[in-house]
Amino acid sequence: MTQVKTTYNSFSLGGKIVDYGLLIKFKLSLTVVFSAVMAYLILGGRSWIGAFGLFIGGMLVTGAANALNQVLEKDFDRLMDRTKDRPVVMGRITSPEAVLAAGLMSLVGITILGMFNPLTAFLGMLSLVLYAFLYTPLKRFSPVSVWIGTLPGALPILIGGAAIEGHISTLALIIFGIQVLWQLPHFWAIGWIGFEDYQKAGFKLLPVKDQSLDPKIGLYSFFAALPLIALGMLPFYLGEMGMIPSIIVAFSGILYAGVAWKFYKMADRKSALRLMFSSFIYLPVILFSYYIGSII
Repeated sequence: MTQVKTTYNSFSLGGKIVDYGLLIKFKLSLTVVFSAVMAYLILGGRSWIGAFGLFIGGMLVTGAANALNQVLEKDFDRLMDRTKDRPVVMGRITSPEAVLAAGLMSLVGITILGMFNPLTAFLGMLSLVLYAFLYTPLKRFSPVSVWIGTLPGALPILIGGAAIEGHISTLALIIFGIQVLWQLPHFWAIGWIGFEDYQKAGFKLLPVKDQSLDPKIGLYSFFAALPLIALGMLPFYLGEMGMIPSIIVAFSGILYAGVAWKFYKMADRKSALRLMFSSFIYLPVILFSYYIGSII
């Protein structure tokens, strides 16, 4: 991987905005909050003002978690090509400034989520704590960190559900389970592709001994994806969703598992990339399928 060069004036207003976008990992935060908003809509939310409030609150809490992540990993980020130009590493944003920003974002974000109900605020705070203070340090000690990381990665589903329902419903739990399992092949493919870079920082992301590029990673990905087929149909059998969206989600699980199996058989960069990009497609497909199913 090559270092991303800073091509802007970091002391200008525009440069500062860019740096803060990098600090909160804006694109990643968008994908996380997308899940929360979609869950809100799937589970009956029809207020666009409510969806917007959830989006803002979710972005602030997620941004705070990502900012704390960069502060805690500053010394390790500078060892990896893909992260050594991050603003905290380069000093364009100091660690105290980043912590202060994270504190303000979390305070405002949790307050906004609390306007829905206390459960929504609690789940938002839980997601932040799990990501910043459990998943982040655990990455250097055990591949179990990936499993832990799936929890804050999937909690936006429960946050969105709680925002509209005030409790954790059966359908929310099913979609939460889908998002947990979806992340395992996703993260393992990324860990396989960036193995050498992650190794520089001592991150242990792959479920194999000594972090070798073992083909069993593909097999583990396949077994993680396989339950997605049954989970996709479960809302239909429980009367929570119609047959057509459930079939679409189940079929998407079959395709996702198939790509993971191909990764196991080929165990090369091309098949790992295919699995990674398939994961980017899978999640929007299942969320939009369930959303359409909820309104027709």
